[in-house]
Formats: sequence, structure tokens, C-alpha cells
Amino acid sequence: MEEKLRKFGRQWGRQLLILFVGVLMVHDIFGPHGFMVMRRKQLEIQKVSAEIDKLNKENAALEQNVKDLKTDPQTIRKIAREELGLAKPGEIIIKLPAQTPQEPPAAKP
Repeated sequence: MEEKLRKFGRQWGRQLLILFVGVLMVHDIFGPHGFMVMRRKQLEIQKVSAEIDKLNKENAALEQNVKDLKTDPQTIRKIAREELGLAKPGEIIIKLPAQTPQEPPAAKP
């Protein structure tokens, strides 16, 4: 029995070892916790981090706008003039109709 095991080991041992190492490498690269999955997750984390940074900057700008709207008289005047159409005493507001770009007439064949 022991002789058959040694003979089998000599005959197939190296091939089985190479096969086993190959299977482990494929699993480490493409498996559920392999290199490819981890790389995809890292890229996803980078994208989400960039989006969070963008949203934080936008949030800071909006907070500054709210602060200006509450405290800055110039900002309040600007919005009153532009959006509400208010004017100082003695000023006249002239509104011009919005012009839409005209397309040239289509050439007739």
C-alpha cells in the first residue's frame, strides 16, 4: 500500500501541486474576495469620496448664501431688484422682452 502511494506521488505529485497552485492563483485573482473585486471596490470608493467632496463644497457654498441672505444688505438688495423687481424711490424699471434666437429660414431644394 505504501509503495503504491509513493509511486502515485512520484508520478502525479508535481502535476497535482501545479494544478493546486494554479487553482489558488485563479481564486485569489477572480474569486469573491480576489484582486479584481477589491480593485473594483477601491475605484467605487474613490468615486464616492469624490462625490462626497463635491457635495461638501456645494453645501458650504449654500451655507454661505444663506448667511449672506440673512445678514448682507447688498445680497438682499440684489435679490430684491433682480427677482422681485423692486426699485429704490425715484427709480424706473424698464423690462425688455426676452429675445429668442431666430433660426435662419430653411433653404428650399
